[in-house]
Amino acid sequence: MPGSRTGRPPVQRAAARTVPPRRPRESGPRRLRTRLQRAWDRPLTAYYLILGGSLLITVLGLVMVYSASQITALQMSLPGSYFFRKQLLAAAIGTGLLLAASRMPVKLHRALAYPLLAGAVFLMALVQVPGIGVAVNGNQNWIALGGSFQIQPSEFGKLALVLWGADLIARKQDKKLLTQWKHMLVPLVPVAFMLLGLIMLGGDMGTAIILSAILFGLLWIAGAPTRLFVGVLSVAGAIGLVLIKTSANRMGRLQCLGATEPQSGPVDCWQAVHGIYALASGGIFGSGLGASVEKWGQLPEAHTDFIFAVTGEELGLAGTLSVLGLFAALGYAGIRVAGRSEDPFVRYAAGGVTTWITAQAVINIGAVLGLLPIAGVPLPLFSYGGSALLPTMFAIGLLIAFARDEPAARAALSVRQPRFGRKRAGGAVLDRGPRRWNTMRRRASAARSSGER
Repeated sequence: MPGSRTGRPPVQRAAARTVPPRRPRESGPRRLRTRLQRAWDRPLTAYYLILGGSLLITVLGLVMVYSASQITALQMSLPGSYFFRKQLLAAAIGTGLLLAASRMPVKLHRALAYPLLAGAVFLMALVQVPGIGVAVNGNQNWIALGGSFQIQPSEFGKLALVLWGADLIARKQDKKLLTQWKHMLVPLVPVAFMLLGLIMLGGDMGTAIILSAILFGLLWIAGAPTRLFVGVLSVAGAIGLVLIKTSANRMGRLQCLGATEPQSGPVDCWQAVHGIYALASGGIFGSGLGASVEKWGQLPEAHTDFIFAVTGEELGLAGTLSVLGLFAALGYAGIRVAGRSEDPFVRYAAGGVTTWITAQAVINIGAVLGLLPIAGVPLPLFSYGGSALLPTMFAIGLLIAFARDEPAARAALSVRQPRFGRKRAGGAVLDRGPRRWNTMRRRASAARSSGER
Protein backbone atom coordinates (compact mmCIF):
# COMPACT_ATOMS: atom_id res chain seq x y z
CA MET A 1 0.00 0.00 0.00
CA PRO A 2 1.57 3.32 -0.95
CA GLY A 3 2.44 5.62 1.92
CA SER A 4 1.34 9.19 2.33
CA ARG A 5 3.47 12.27 1.82
CA THR A 6 4.24 12.46 5.54
CA GLY A 7 5.42 8.88 5.67
CA ARG A 8 2.49 7.79 7.76
CA PRO A 9 0.12 5.05 6.67
CA PRO A 10 -3.07 6.37 5.16
CA VAL A 11 -6.04 6.62 7.45
CA GLN A 12 -8.77 4.22 6.52
CA ARG A 13 -12.16 5.78 6.43
CA ALA A 14 -14.80 4.18 8.58
CA ALA A 15 -17.73 2.65 6.86
CA ALA A 16 -20.70 4.92 6.60
CA ARG A 17 -23.12 4.33 9.41
CA THR A 18 -26.77 3.96 8.73
CA VAL A 19 -28.66 6.65 10.62
CA PRO A 20 -31.97 5.39 11.97
CA PRO A 21 -34.98 7.53 11.14
CA ARG A 22 -35.83 10.09 13.75
CA ARG A 23 -38.99 9.65 15.72
CA PRO A 24 -41.45 12.48 15.43
CA ARG A 25 -41.30 14.76 18.42
CA GLU A 26 -44.25 14.59 20.76
CA SER A 27 -46.13 17.72 21.65
CA GLY A 28 -45.84 19.25 25.10
CA PRO A 29 -49.12 17.92 26.57
CA ARG A 30 -48.55 14.47 25.08
CA ARG A 31 -44.99 14.36 26.44
CA LEU A 32 -46.20 15.37 29.88
CA ARG A 33 -48.89 12.72 29.73
CA THR A 34 -46.31 10.07 28.79
CA ARG A 35 -44.05 11.03 31.68
CA LEU A 36 -46.93 10.99 34.14
CA GLN A 37 -48.00 7.58 32.85
CA ARG A 38 -44.49 6.21 33.31
CA ALA A 39 -44.26 7.67 36.82
CA TRP A 40 -47.64 6.22 37.74
CA ASP A 41 -46.66 2.76 36.48
CA ARG A 42 -43.61 2.59 38.75
CA PRO A 43 -43.94 -0.03 41.50
CA LEU A 44 -43.36 2.40 44.39
CA THR A 45 -45.69 5.18 43.22
CA ALA A 46 -48.60 4.17 45.46
CA TYR A 47 -46.25 3.67 48.43
CA TYR A 48 -44.80 7.17 48.15
CA LEU A 49 -48.18 8.78 47.45
CA ILE A 50 -49.73 7.26 50.57
CA LEU A 51 -46.74 7.97 52.79
CA GLY A 52 -46.05 11.48 51.48
CA GLY A 53 -49.69 12.51 51.12
CA SER A 54 -50.71 11.45 54.62
CA LEU A 55 -47.60 13.07 56.12
CA LEU A 56 -48.27 16.39 54.37
CA ILE A 57 -51.95 16.38 55.36
CA THR A 58 -51.08 15.67 59.00
CA VAL A 59 -48.37 18.34 59.20
CA LEU A 60 -50.54 20.96 57.49
CA GLY A 61 -53.38 19.96 59.80
CA LEU A 62 -51.20 20.57 62.86
CA VAL A 63 -50.35 24.04 61.55
CA MET A 64 -53.99 24.90 60.92
CA VAL A 65 -55.13 23.47 64.27
CA TYR A 66 -52.65 25.76 66.01
CA SER A 67 -53.86 28.75 64.00
CA ALA A 68 -57.60 28.03 64.22
CA SER A 69 -57.74 27.03 67.91
CA GLN A 70 -55.84 29.89 69.54
CA ILE A 71 -58.84 32.18 69.98
CA THR A 72 -61.08 29.36 71.20
CA ALA A 73 -58.48 28.37 73.78
CA LEU A 74 -58.07 31.95 75.01
CA GLN A 75 -61.84 32.36 75.30
CA MET A 76 -61.86 29.27 77.54
CA SER A 77 -59.10 30.81 79.72
CA LEU A 78 -56.59 28.26 78.42
CA PRO A 79 -53.13 28.74 76.89
CA GLY A 80 -53.21 29.55 73.18
CA SER A 81 -51.34 26.37 72.30
CA TYR A 82 -53.59 24.09 74.41
CA PHE A 83 -55.40 22.32 71.56
CA PHE A 84 -52.26 22.22 69.44
CA ARG A 85 -50.28 20.41 72.13
CA LYS A 86 -53.02 17.81 72.55
CA GLN A 87 -53.19 17.30 68.79
CA LEU A 88 -49.39 17.05 68.61
CA LEU A 89 -49.44 14.36 71.30
CA ALA A 90 -52.12 12.45 69.41
CA ALA A 91 -50.10 12.78 66.18
CA ALA A 92 -47.01 11.39 67.93
CA ILE A 93 -48.96 8.39 69.23
CA GLY A 94 -50.62 7.98 65.84
CA THR A 95 -47.22 7.97 64.14
CA GLY A 96 -46.23 5.04 66.34
CA LEU A 97 -49.44 3.24 65.39
CA LEU A 98 -48.81 3.99 61.71
CA LEU A 99 -45.28 2.58 61.84
CA ALA A 100 -46.46 -0.49 63.74
CA ALA A 101 -49.29 -1.13 61.26
CA SER A 102 -46.99 -0.62 58.28
CA ARG A 103 -44.63 -3.33 59.57
CA MET A 104 -47.24 -5.87 60.59
CA PRO A 105 -47.76 -8.90 58.35
CA VAL A 106 -51.15 -9.46 56.80
CA LYS A 107 -51.81 -12.43 59.09
CA LEU A 108 -51.49 -10.21 62.16
CA HIS A 109 -53.85 -7.65 60.66
CA ARG A 110 -56.43 -10.38 60.15
CA ALA A 111 -55.86 -11.67 63.69
CA LEU A 112 -56.66 -8.19 65.08
CA ALA A 113 -60.05 -8.04 63.34
CA TYR A 114 -62.19 -9.91 65.86
CA PRO A 115 -60.58 -8.52 69.08
CA LEU A 116 -60.86 -4.99 67.68
CA LEU A 117 -64.53 -5.48 66.79
CA ALA A 118 -65.34 -6.91 70.22
CA GLY A 119 -63.53 -4.05 71.96
CA ALA A 120 -65.28 -1.41 69.84
CA VAL A 121 -68.74 -2.91 70.50
CA PHE A 122 -68.02 -3.07 74.24
CA LEU A 123 -66.86 0.55 74.42
CA MET A 124 -69.75 1.78 72.25
CA ALA A 125 -72.20 0.03 74.57
CA LEU A 126 -70.36 1.46 77.59
CA VAL A 127 -71.00 4.97 76.27
CA GLN A 128 -74.73 4.55 76.96
CA VAL A 129 -74.16 3.68 80.63
CA PRO A 130 -75.13 6.65 82.85
CA GLY A 131 -72.14 8.13 84.60
CA ILE A 132 -69.64 6.77 82.06
CA GLY A 133 -70.79 8.22 78.76
CA VAL A 134 -70.27 11.93 78.15
CA ALA A 135 -72.39 14.14 75.88
CA VAL A 136 -70.61 16.65 73.62
CA ASN A 137 -72.63 19.06 71.46
CA GLY A 138 -75.78 17.02 72.08
CA ASN A 139 -74.26 13.66 71.06
CA GLN A 140 -73.48 11.12 73.77
CA ASN A 141 -70.65 9.24 72.09
CA TRP A 142 -67.72 9.94 74.40
CA ILE A 143 -66.04 8.31 77.40
CA ALA A 144 -64.08 10.47 79.84
CA LEU A 145 -60.57 9.15 80.55
CA GLY A 146 -59.74 11.63 83.25
CA GLY A 147 -58.82 15.28 83.11
CA SER A 148 -59.40 16.81 79.70
CA PHE A 149 -58.91 13.56 77.78
CA GLN A 150 -61.88 11.83 76.20
CA ILE A 151 -62.28 9.00 73.71
CA GLN A 152 -64.92 8.44 71.05
CA PRO A 153 -65.34 4.65 70.57
CA SER A 154 -67.35 5.05 67.37
CA GLU A 155 -64.19 6.25 65.58
CA PHE A 156 -62.55 2.92 66.36
CA GLY A 157 -65.73 1.20 65.16
CA LYS A 158 -64.88 2.34 61.61
CA LEU A 159 -61.50 0.61 61.73
CA ALA A 160 -63.06 -2.48 63.31
CA LEU A 161 -65.69 -2.75 60.57
CA VAL A 162 -63.04 -2.43 57.85
CA LEU A 163 -60.76 -5.16 59.24
CA TRP A 164 -63.51 -7.53 60.33
CA GLY A 165 -65.56 -7.07 57.18
CA ALA A 166 -62.51 -7.59 54.94
CA ASP A 167 -61.52 -10.75 56.82
CA LEU A 168 -65.08 -12.11 56.72
CA ILE A 169 -65.58 -11.53 52.99
CA ALA A 170 -62.11 -12.89 52.17
CA ARG A 171 -62.84 -16.12 54.06
CA LYS A 172 -66.15 -16.54 52.25
CA GLN A 173 -64.49 -15.89 48.92
CA ASP A 174 -61.93 -18.61 49.61
CA LYS A 175 -64.81 -21.01 50.27
CA LYS A 176 -66.68 -19.74 47.15
CA LEU A 177 -69.74 -18.70 49.15
CA LEU A 178 -70.17 -15.17 47.79
CA THR A 179 -72.36 -16.39 44.96
CA GLN A 180 -75.21 -16.83 47.46
CA TRP A 181 -76.89 -13.65 48.62
CA LYS A 182 -77.36 -14.83 52.21
CA HIS A 183 -73.61 -15.35 52.60
CA MET A 184 -73.01 -11.96 51.04
CA LEU A 185 -75.20 -10.21 53.60
CA VAL A 186 -74.97 -12.36 56.73
CA PRO A 187 -73.43 -11.61 59.15
CA LEU A 188 -71.84 -8.50 57.60
CA VAL A 189 -74.99 -6.39 57.33
CA PRO A 190 -76.49 -7.35 60.74
CA VAL A 191 -73.21 -6.56 62.54
CA ALA A 192 -72.92 -3.25 60.68
CA PHE A 193 -76.51 -2.37 61.62
CA MET A 194 -75.71 -3.22 65.24
CA LEU A 195 -72.83 -0.74 65.17
CA LEU A 196 -75.08 1.82 63.51
CA GLY A 197 -77.71 1.32 66.22
CA LEU A 198 -75.17 1.87 68.99
CA ILE A 199 -73.98 5.04 67.28
CA MET A 200 -77.49 6.38 66.71
CA LEU A 201 -78.36 5.83 70.37
CA GLY A 202 -75.98 8.70 71.02
CA GLY A 203 -77.41 10.78 68.17
CA ASP A 204 -74.28 10.90 65.98
CA MET A 205 -75.72 10.89 62.47
CA GLY A 206 -72.45 11.89 60.81
CA THR A 207 -70.46 8.89 62.05
CA ALA A 208 -73.37 6.62 61.11
CA ILE A 209 -73.17 7.92 57.51
CA ILE A 210 -69.44 7.13 57.34
CA LEU A 211 -70.04 3.65 58.71
CA SER A 212 -72.76 3.10 56.09
CA ALA A 213 -70.36 4.22 53.37
CA ILE A 214 -67.80 1.65 54.56
CA LEU A 215 -70.47 -1.08 54.45
CA PHE A 216 -71.52 -0.16 50.92
CA GLY A 217 -67.89 0.04 49.84
CA LEU A 218 -67.20 -3.49 51.08
CA LEU A 219 -70.32 -4.84 49.38
CA TRP A 220 -69.44 -3.09 46.12
CA ILE A 221 -65.86 -4.43 46.08
CA ALA A 222 -67.14 -7.91 46.96
CA GLY A 223 -69.22 -7.83 43.80
CA ALA A 224 -72.70 -7.67 45.31
CA PRO A 225 -75.44 -7.89 42.66
CA THR A 226 -77.02 -4.61 41.72
CA ARG A 227 -80.47 -5.52 43.05
CA LEU A 228 -78.96 -6.65 46.35
CA PHE A 229 -76.86 -3.51 46.63
CA VAL A 230 -79.81 -1.28 45.80
CA GLY A 231 -81.97 -3.16 48.32
CA VAL A 232 -79.55 -2.56 51.19
CA LEU A 233 -79.10 1.05 50.10
CA SER A 234 -82.87 1.58 50.02
CA VAL A 235 -83.32 0.19 53.54
CA ALA A 236 -80.51 2.38 54.89
CA GLY A 237 -81.89 5.41 53.05
CA ALA A 238 -85.38 4.86 54.46
CA ILE A 239 -84.02 4.57 58.00
CA GLY A 240 -81.95 7.72 57.50
CA LEU A 241 -84.97 9.61 56.18
CA VAL A 242 -87.01 8.67 59.23
CA LEU A 243 -84.20 9.76 61.55
CA ILE A 244 -83.95 13.11 59.76
CA LYS A 245 -87.70 13.71 59.78
CA THR A 246 -87.97 12.99 63.50
CA SER A 247 -85.20 15.44 64.47
CA ALA A 248 -85.67 19.20 64.29
CA ASN A 249 -81.90 19.72 64.43
CA ARG A 250 -81.26 17.49 61.41
CA MET A 251 -84.14 19.07 59.47
CA GLY A 252 -82.67 22.49 60.20
CA ARG A 253 -79.29 21.44 58.83
CA LEU A 254 -80.96 20.18 55.69
CA GLN A 255 -82.79 23.48 55.21
CA CYS A 256 -79.51 25.43 55.44
CA LEU A 257 -78.33 24.14 52.06
CA GLY A 258 -77.68 27.14 49.84
CA ALA A 259 -78.40 29.67 52.61
CA THR A 260 -76.80 33.12 52.17
CA GLU A 261 -78.01 34.75 55.38
CA PRO A 262 -77.40 33.53 58.94
CA GLN A 263 -81.10 33.64 59.76
CA SER A 264 -83.18 32.03 57.01
CA GLY A 265 -86.66 32.20 58.48
CA PRO A 266 -87.07 29.99 61.54
CA VAL A 267 -83.79 28.13 60.87
CA ASP A 268 -80.47 29.37 62.24
CA CYS A 269 -77.77 28.83 59.58
CA TRP A 270 -75.06 30.80 61.35
CA GLN A 271 -72.32 28.16 61.07
CA ALA A 272 -73.00 27.27 57.43
CA VAL A 273 -73.12 30.89 56.26
CA HIS A 274 -70.02 32.01 58.16
CA GLY A 275 -68.14 29.06 56.70
CA ILE A 276 -68.97 30.46 53.24
CA TYR A 277 -67.91 33.94 54.42
CA ALA A 278 -64.52 32.56 55.49
CA LEU A 279 -63.92 30.89 52.14
CA ALA A 280 -65.09 33.94 50.18
CA SER A 281 -62.79 36.35 52.02
CA GLY A 282 -59.67 34.25 51.40
CA GLY A 283 -59.15 35.11 47.75
CA ILE A 284 -56.43 33.37 45.77
CA PHE A 285 -53.64 33.24 48.36
CA GLY A 286 -55.54 34.03 51.56
CA SER A 287 -55.16 36.67 54.22
CA GLY A 288 -52.09 35.03 55.72
CA LEU A 289 -51.46 32.31 58.27
CA GLY A 290 -53.04 33.30 61.59
CA ALA A 291 -54.92 36.27 60.11
CA SER A 292 -58.39 34.73 60.00
CA VAL A 293 -61.26 36.95 61.13
CA GLU A 294 -64.01 34.33 61.33
CA LYS A 295 -62.18 32.32 64.01
CA TRP A 296 -62.65 35.24 66.45
CA GLY A 297 -65.93 33.82 67.72
CA GLN A 298 -67.89 34.13 64.47
CA LEU A 299 -67.35 30.60 63.14
CA PRO A 300 -68.27 27.75 65.52
CA GLU A 301 -66.01 24.66 65.58
CA ALA A 302 -63.29 26.50 63.68
CA HIS A 303 -60.58 23.99 64.62
CA THR A 304 -62.66 20.81 64.26
CA ASP A 305 -65.47 20.38 61.71
CA PHE A 306 -64.92 23.73 59.92
CA ILE A 307 -61.13 23.87 59.83
CA PHE A 308 -61.30 23.73 56.03
CA ALA A 309 -63.08 27.11 56.07
CA VAL A 310 -60.29 28.68 58.14
CA THR A 311 -57.77 27.12 55.74
CA GLY A 312 -59.53 28.80 52.84
CA GLU A 313 -59.56 32.15 54.62
CA GLU A 314 -55.89 32.10 55.63
CA LEU A 315 -54.31 30.18 52.73
CA GLY A 316 -56.83 31.04 50.03
CA LEU A 317 -57.83 29.03 47.01
CA ALA A 318 -54.26 27.77 46.64
CA GLY A 319 -54.33 26.23 50.11
CA THR A 320 -57.72 24.57 49.71
CA LEU A 321 -56.81 23.16 46.29
CA SER A 322 -53.60 21.77 47.79
CA VAL A 323 -55.59 19.97 50.48
CA LEU A 324 -58.02 18.63 47.88
CA GLY A 325 -55.12 17.46 45.72
CA LEU A 326 -53.51 15.61 48.62
CA PHE A 327 -56.74 13.80 49.45
CA ALA A 328 -57.26 12.98 45.76
CA ALA A 329 -53.75 11.52 45.55
CA LEU A 330 -54.31 9.52 48.72
CA GLY A 331 -57.60 8.13 47.44
CA TYR A 332 -56.15 7.34 44.02
CA ALA A 333 -53.22 5.48 45.58
CA GLY A 334 -55.59 3.49 47.79
CA ILE A 335 -57.63 2.47 44.76
CA ARG A 336 -54.46 1.36 42.99
CA VAL A 337 -53.38 -0.78 45.94
CA ALA A 338 -56.81 -2.40 46.14
CA GLY A 339 -56.98 -2.97 42.39
CA ARG A 340 -53.53 -4.52 41.97
CA SER A 341 -53.55 -6.85 44.96
CA GLU A 342 -54.14 -10.55 44.47
CA ASP A 343 -54.88 -11.15 48.17
CA PRO A 344 -58.65 -10.86 48.78
CA PHE A 345 -58.19 -9.52 52.33
CA VAL A 346 -55.78 -6.83 51.16
CA ARG A 347 -58.14 -5.83 48.36
CA TYR A 348 -61.17 -5.51 50.66
CA ALA A 349 -59.28 -3.82 53.51
CA ALA A 350 -57.58 -1.31 51.20
CA GLY A 351 -60.90 -0.57 49.50
CA GLY A 352 -62.64 -0.14 52.86
CA VAL A 353 -59.99 2.26 54.18
CA THR A 354 -60.03 4.27 50.96
CA THR A 355 -63.83 4.47 51.05
CA TRP A 356 -63.75 5.58 54.69
CA ILE A 357 -61.21 8.39 54.24
CA THR A 358 -62.56 9.59 50.90
CA ALA A 359 -66.22 9.60 51.99
CA GLN A 360 -65.44 11.42 55.23
CA ALA A 361 -63.37 14.05 53.41
CA VAL A 362 -66.13 14.58 50.82
CA ILE A 363 -68.83 14.93 53.51
CA ASN A 364 -66.78 17.38 55.59
CA ILE A 365 -65.64 19.56 52.67
CA GLY A 366 -69.08 19.40 51.05
CA ALA A 367 -70.66 20.69 54.26
CA VAL A 368 -68.17 23.57 54.49
CA LEU A 369 -68.84 24.50 50.85
CA GLY A 370 -72.60 24.43 51.46
CA LEU A 371 -73.16 21.54 49.07
CA LEU A 372 -74.10 18.98 51.74
CA PRO A 373 -75.80 19.21 55.15
CA ILE A 374 -73.52 19.72 58.13
CA ALA A 375 -72.90 16.19 59.44
CA GLY A 376 -70.47 17.01 62.23
CA VAL A 377 -67.62 14.79 61.01
CA PRO A 378 -63.97 15.92 61.12
CA LEU A 379 -61.67 16.18 58.14
CA PRO A 380 -59.45 13.05 58.28
CA LEU A 381 -55.86 13.65 59.46
CA PHE A 382 -56.55 17.39 59.41
CA SER A 383 -59.13 18.42 62.01
CA TYR A 384 -58.54 18.52 65.75
CA GLY A 385 -59.43 15.34 67.60
CA GLY A 386 -57.26 12.52 68.86
CA SER A 387 -60.05 9.95 68.78
CA ALA A 388 -60.39 10.46 65.03
CA LEU A 389 -56.67 10.81 64.34
CA LEU A 390 -55.44 7.60 65.99
CA PRO A 391 -57.55 5.02 64.06
CA THR A 392 -57.11 6.97 60.84
CA MET A 393 -53.32 6.89 61.11
CA PHE A 394 -53.45 3.18 61.87
CA ALA A 395 -55.55 2.74 58.73
CA ILE A 396 -52.96 4.71 56.74
CA GLY A 397 -50.36 2.29 58.10
CA LEU A 398 -52.45 -0.55 56.70
CA LEU A 399 -52.37 1.03 53.24
CA ILE A 400 -48.60 1.51 53.50
CA ALA A 401 -48.14 -2.14 54.49
CA PHE A 402 -50.31 -3.27 51.59
CA ALA A 403 -48.43 -1.02 49.14
CA ARG A 404 -45.10 -2.44 50.33
CA ASP A 405 -46.40 -5.98 50.00
CA GLU A 406 -46.79 -5.83 46.22
CA PRO A 407 -44.21 -8.11 44.54
CA ALA A 408 -42.81 -5.32 42.35
CA ALA A 409 -42.65 -2.93 45.32
CA ARG A 410 -40.85 -5.52 47.45
CA ALA A 411 -38.25 -6.03 44.71
CA ALA A 412 -37.74 -2.28 44.30
CA LEU A 413 -37.37 -1.72 48.04
CA SER A 414 -34.89 -4.59 48.39
CA VAL A 415 -32.68 -2.97 45.73
CA ARG A 416 -32.87 0.50 47.29
CA GLN A 417 -32.33 -0.63 50.87
CA PRO A 418 -28.81 -2.03 51.41
CA ARG A 419 -28.32 -4.80 53.92
CA PHE A 420 -25.97 -3.96 56.76
CA GLY A 421 -24.04 -6.37 58.95
CA ARG A 422 -22.16 -9.59 58.38
CA LYS A 423 -23.31 -13.04 57.48
CA ARG A 424 -22.68 -16.06 59.64
CA ALA A 425 -21.75 -19.40 58.11
CA GLY A 426 -21.20 -22.35 60.38
CA GLY A 427 -20.97 -20.14 63.44
CA ALA A 428 -18.15 -18.05 62.00
CA VAL A 429 -18.51 -14.43 61.02
CA LEU A 430 -17.70 -13.83 57.39
CA ASP A 431 -16.54 -10.39 56.37
CA ARG A 432 -17.81 -9.80 52.89
CA GLY A 433 -15.82 -6.62 52.47
CA PRO A 434 -17.15 -3.18 51.58
CA ARG A 435 -20.62 -2.97 50.13
CA ARG A 436 -21.07 -1.85 46.55
CA TRP A 437 -23.70 0.83 46.45
CA ASN A 438 -23.76 1.61 42.75
CA THR A 439 -25.54 -0.67 40.33
CA MET A 440 -23.18 0.21 37.49
CA ARG A 441 -20.22 -0.61 39.74
CA ARG A 442 -21.66 -4.03 40.50
CA ARG A 443 -22.07 -4.69 36.78
CA ALA A 444 -18.50 -3.56 36.07
CA SER A 445 -17.08 -5.86 38.75
CA ALA A 446 -19.06 -8.79 37.32
CA ALA A 447 -17.67 -8.10 33.86
CA ARG A 448 -14.08 -7.95 35.11
CA SER A 449 -14.41 -11.22 36.97
CA SER A 450 -15.22 -12.91 33.66
CA GLY A 451 -11.91 -11.86 32.14
CA GLU A 452 -12.96 -8.67 30.35
CA ARG A 453 -10.78 -5.59 30.80
